[in-house]
Amino acid sequence: MNWSSWLLWGFASTVVLTSILAGSQGLGLTRMNIPYMLGTMFTPNRDRAKFIGFFFHFANGWIFSFLYVAAFELMGRAIWWFGTLIGLVQAAFVLTMLLPILPAMHPRMANEQYGPTVVRQLEPPGFLGLHYGIRTPISVLLAHAVFGAILGAFYVVK
Repeated sequence: MNWSSWLLWGFASTVVLTSILAGSQGLGLTRMNIPYMLGTMFTPNRDRAKFIGFFFHFANGWIFSFLYVAAFELMGRAIWWFGTLIGLVQAAFVLTMLLPILPAMHPRMANEQYGPTVVRQLEPPGFLGLHYGIRTPISVLLAHAVFGAILGAFYVVK
């Protein structure tokens, strides 16, 4: 394992992924804000939730970049298209499996069957995150594909 290459490119790819997702929200392509959703799992304070969620999301990105790098090491080389493929698989998992079950894990997210309560006021993302806009899946797929492409293109296998 090339630790310095992983630290550098895991960091860089996470910065780009987070920037694409934030940019997608800022441009109105989606209403989904993953760091905010993650942060509200830990605190009801909106400002603090954004701060905590940013670092939690960043840590997750770095951890997942380690899995990509492990796959590259098993292959014996890092290739941009293989990283992109892994990113698309990860995004498909997030959109089809993780987002729909998020209300079951999130203490402040409403449930699709029962709606909001006094405590559970966040809108659930739903399948493919479509409750946050029709273009949400596109931004998630793009961000994860670029994440993987960066790792595949620049990580140096030892």
